[in-house]
Amino acid sequence: MESAVKLYSLSVKESKTWLFSTIFVAGNIILPQICHLIPQGGLIFLPFYFFTLIAAYKYGLAAGVLTAVLSPAINSMLFGMPVMGMVPIIMAKSIILACAAAMIAKRMGRISILGVILAVLAYQVAGSAIEWIATGSFAAAMQDLTLGLPGIALQILGGYLVLKAIAKL
Repeated sequence: MESAVKLYSLSVKESKTWLFSTIFVAGNIILPQICHLIPQGGLIFLPFYFFTLIAAYKYGLAAGVLTAVLSPAINSMLFGMPVMGMVPIIMAKSIILACAAAMIAKRMGRISILGVILAVLAYQVAGSAIEWIATGSFAAAMQDLTLGLPGIALQILGGYLVLKAIAKL
């Protein structure tokens, strides 16, 4: 028997939304810095998306979108990564991930590996199409699906495990 799981749909008007979003943005600032210690670590591990997935799946669309928008903007301002030209593409992918994760979590009403896979797949497919249109480069658009496979695996497995770990919070 599955134990009780708390999934939320917090409003942007709630202070909890801003608190949790701040925590997840901090995670999306720290994790990329760690990944960038490895050559091409950002491209391999796709760290900007990890805490956006957690925020949206666990706390809903508002927390997810705030995390999706603020994370790349703050990282770019503080560290120059991502480069300013990539910020809109990363934001678009992150917003798609937040929307997909929040919608899937709400529909399923539980944390499931399938739900996490579907959320990651949704943003990868739609995000790659957006990147292809924005850059005109099919190779750049497919980079997440080639070089970033370890990051996708980390998002799916790590995201699921973190969600399960915080399921009762």
